Amino acid sequence: MHGMKDNLFFDTSVLVYAFDYTEYEKQKPSKRYVEAVFEGKNKGVISNQVLAELFNVLTRHVTSPLSKEIARNIVDDFILSEHWEKINYTHITLRKAMQTSRQSNVQLWDSLIAETMKENEVTKILTENIKDFGRIAGITTVNPFAKA
Repeated sequence: MHGMKDNLFFDTSVLVYAFDYTEYEKQKPSKRYVEAVFEGKNKGVISNQVLAELFNVLTRHVTSPLSKEIARNIVDDFILSEHWEKINYTHITLRKAMQTSRQSNVQLWDSLIAETMKENEVTKILTENIKDFGRIAGITTVNPFAKA
């Protein structure tokens, strides 16, 4: 895949904020980033892990949980959109992620995202979790909520 290096991986929380009306301050920038990809203006990258987390968070861990049907439709939109690059991990990725988790003192789920990105030559992640992703070698963080 040429041009993959310019692509931006979207962390779960950024996707969640785009659909969570109770997080008004964070919703606007998140929505702008997400819509730019759906409209084909930017390249967005997500993994199956992030899509599963998105469904889980939207239906269980937000102030106003969505119905499973609505959340499924949202996740389906990402799955069916040709503008979103979908990447995945294997058992080999998991082994690397467990090592990274130990070495960088980062949660397994964040390590798994980072290692999945690296295997697919994606180096930039759009996330508010600068602290953890910033510890992982080879990953550059972009905070969508940073005041310019």
